[in-house]
Amino acid sequence: MIIFTKLHGNANDFILVDEYDQEIIPESRKSTFTERFCARRFGVGADGVLFLSRSKHANLRMRIFNPDGSEPEMCGNGIRCVVKYAIDAGYVRLGKVIVETIAGDIGIEARKDTSNRVWIKADMGAPRFEFFEKKLEGRKVSAVNTGVPHAVIFVDDLGAPIAQVAPKIRHHSIFPEGANVNFVKVGKNALEIRTYERGVEAETLSCGTGAAASAAVANKLGKVGDIVNVKTKGGMLHASLKNDHVFLEGTAEAVYEGIIRSF
Repeated sequence: MIIFTKLHGNANDFILVDEYDQEIIPESRKSTFTERFCARRFGVGADGVLFLSRSKHANLRMRIFNPDGSEPEMCGNGIRCVVKYAIDAGYVRLGKVIVETIAGDIGIEARKDTSNRVWIKADMGAPRFEFFEKKLEGRKVSAVNTGVPHAVIFVDDLGAPIAQVAPKIRHHSIFPEGANVNFVKVGKNALEIRTYERGVEAETLSCGTGAAASAAVANKLGKVGDIVNVKTKGGMLHASLKNDHVFLEGTAEAVYEGIIRSF
């Protein structure tokens, strides 16, 4: 019997398995578990599975697996879900939290607003810029890594058929590990984005590392300032740039708990 919690950050939804005290899903089966239960019509349905465990040096350790069974380095919305769950479970308190990920240790600040809602701000680190506005597949593409690799494309209209356009860039040889592909419309110190995610192999309603990547590139190109609202299909995220780091703030919600009786 496997107990899980369903959470989402801006409608980017996850199954969380709590391995804080003991391993629940054997290492050799984590990918298979994820592939099976992320399926929306044959499983629980999710954009990924989060595994929360203890860290030898940080407050928490997070691992994430994509629906195709692959393990990315980081997830901007997922890390908020992990911290939200850990606060509710009493593993950590509001304030400063350090989360160990494959991409490195991520500094978190968690607070409650006047409505008692938890807001989680993550230090996404210094973005690693690869190139700016290089022509790929007939579009100007910028590349940056904010924990995972991203392609950023600025557009005037977000109505492009992403499912047709994005895969060619996601699989382009210039990205040896593949890349998430972000289509970005610029407003006044605001961005609106749609993201096609590798591993999900589809558009998701929000991508935290994609929001950070888009804000970083837009700022570098002088399209926005240091404080940026990023609108995704799933809601609003707040990005800020300071000392070459990108900070991303948003909420996370626990939706329900469930039991998987056999696997």
